[in-house]
This record gives sequence, C-alpha cells and structure tokens, in this order.
Amino acid sequence: MSLISKTLLAAACAIGGAGMAFAQDLSGTYRVDGRNPNGSAYSGTAVLEDTGDAVGVSWSVAGSNYAGRGTRTGAVLTVDWGEAHPVFYVITTDGSLHGTWANGTALEKLTPQ
Repeated sequence: MSLISKTLLAAACAIGGAGMAFAQDLSGTYRVDGRNPNGSAYSGTAVLEDTGDAVGVSWSVAGSNYAGRGTRTGAVLTVDWGEAHPVFYVITTDGSLHGTWANGTALEKLTPQ
C-alpha cells in the first residue's frame, strides 16, 4: 500500500461516521471538479457502477473520456485507470468522493447529482 493510500485510509478513519460512508452503494452520476498537476481546473461528469466487488468509473472531462475499475478498502476507493498511478478517493458521509491522482499532484471531487 502506497504512502498516499495509507494517508487517505487514515484520513477516512478519522472522519466521523466513516463506517456509514463506505457501506453505501456508489452507483450513479457525479459532477466532477478538479485540478490538474499544472494547477489548471477542469470539470465534467463521472458515472459509477458499484457491483459490490468492484466499482466501474467512466469520466467525461474536458472533452475526453476515461474509464477505470476500482476496489474499496474501508472508506477509500482506489481506481486503476491505466496510468502509472491510480486515483485514490475518500468516500465521505454526504456521498461525495474527494480524491487525488497523478501521484498526489492533482485533486478531484465527485459530487452526486
């Protein structure tokens, strides 16, 4: 487990009510707001399909489409999307996901629509 994953897992455990957050079904459409490694902002949508064993993620941002598949460890969702580093999201009690990608140099928030 990488340092980023461990840090996110520790943060997720510190969130009040985190047990409720990771038990929920994540399936649905989300608004995406993020910052690239160079600091530029982007937005779009993401569709999550939670099968219980895995979570499929399809992003449509800045005119491009991306797809990945993830697994949960507690309130942390780790998504392999074909790049060198996965996306790590903390699942919050309000249903949003706060994440980091590009080895921690970029940020992303998924908000349920």
